[in-house]
Amino acid sequence: MSSEQIAAAEARMAKAIEAMERDFQGIRTGRASTSIVERLQVEYYGTLTPLNQLAGISVPEAHSIVIQPWDRSVLAAIERAVLKSDIGLTPNVDGTVVRLNIPALTEDRRKELVRQVHKRMEDARVEIRNQRREAGDAIKHEERDGEIGADEAHRQHEQLQRVTDRWIEEVDRAGKAKEQEVLEV
Repeated sequence: MSSEQIAAAEARMAKAIEAMERDFQGIRTGRASTSIVERLQVEYYGTLTPLNQLAGISVPEAHSIVIQPWDRSVLAAIERAVLKSDIGLTPNVDGTVVRLNIPALTEDRRKELVRQVHKRMEDARVEIRNQRREAGDAIKHEERDGEIGADEAHRQHEQLQRVTDRWIEEVDRAGKAKEQEVLEV
């Protein structure tokens, strides 16, 4: 039973990494990417809706994003959503599309983005450690109930720690890569 719990914890740790990497895509790095805006929530007929469900998002050139809504009446709501978000871009509305020009990042903005990356990395580490704690508690519970012996419980705890260390290293690797990308001029 314990090995199944370790496998389940490992799967949840992998999901924590996936969520972190998905969040990293939304951190802009000086070049345009649709992932910067596609998850913005737009007020559409009283309901918060992801932008990618309301409009086509494209990157016609390296420093601009074009948002073309399928319903023209939502242009003002998209503009408000972009202004309220923390992406730091000012939308230009020209009748049928919203254009976002991506300026070059200043040194202060780069440092701020690196802080966001580090915060998100720490959140992922906390999630991974929580998964380790839950699986460890389950192993202790099985040992107390007599389902497994003390030696087997010790081996399971060591295996769980190795799995945790591997995923923490993956968080560090992905975070370091994103940090390099943000600091790249």
